[in-house]
Amino acid sequence: MPLRICILETDVLRPELVDQYQGYGRMFERLFARQPIAAEFEVYNVMQGVYPPEGERFDAYLVTGSKADSFGTDPWIQTLKVYLLELYQRGDKLLGICFGHQLLALLLGGKSERASKGWGVGIHHYELAPATPWMTPAMDKLTLLISHQDQVTALPENATVIASSEFCPFAAYHINDQVLCFQGHPEFIHDYSRTLLDIRQACLGEKVYQTGIASLDHDHHGQTVAEWMMRFVQHKAAV
Repeated sequence: MPLRICILETDVLRPELVDQYQGYGRMFERLFARQPIAAEFEVYNVMQGVYPPEGERFDAYLVTGSKADSFGTDPWIQTLKVYLLELYQRGDKLLGICFGHQLLALLLGGKSERASKGWGVGIHHYELAPATPWMTPAMDKLTLLISHQDQVTALPENATVIASSEFCPFAAYHINDQVLCFQGHPEFIHDYSRTLLDIRQACLGEKVYQTGIASLDHDHHGQTVAEWMMRFVQHKAAV
C-alpha cells in the first residue's frame, strides 16, 4: 500500500509564479514522485483555512515553507499550532520544511527567530551526524537549496541534530521516530531559486545576491532528502 501523506501548505505563491510552479504542495508531489517509495498525497492550504476532514488519517503530515514567520501571530498560524500539537500528542508523524521546521521546533519547546547572520540563499552545505537507519542512501555531507532569514536557535530538549553548518547550526533534526525537519528546501529546483533571488535582489543586497546566484552552479541532494523522509515515515520504532 502506498504511504498516505497530508501536505499542509502554508503559503500561496506570487501570481507571476503560479502558472509554472502551482504551489508548494505541487512541488512536493513532483519531488516525491521521483523517489522509490510509493506514496499518495492530499494538499490542504491551511493559510486559507483548509484542513483535512474530521476523522481523516494519514501516515504523516508535512508542513511546507512560507513567507510568514513561524513566530508570527497571524490567526492562521495560531490555528495551525493547535492542530499540529494535537497531531503530535496523538502520536502522528510530522515532517517540516523551512517554516514547518521552525514552527515545529517552536511548538515543541525550542526557539525560532530572525537570524542574526541574515539571509541564507542559494545552495548551502551541511555536515551530517552519523546516519540513522532511515537515512538511506547514506552520505557524508548534505547540500540543499535554501531561502530563509529566520532560523531555529534552540531545539526542543528531546531533539537530535542531523545536519548543521556554521551559518545554520540546527539545519535538520528529528525527535525520536515521530518528527523530522529540514531548514533547506528539497522541493526547490534551481530555476525557482534563481527566480526568488531575482525577486529579492534589492532586499538581499548585491553581495548576498551574487553569492547565491553563483552557488546555483552546484547540484543539491533534495531527491535524497525526499527518500529519507519517506523512509522515516515507513520506519517503525524498535520495541
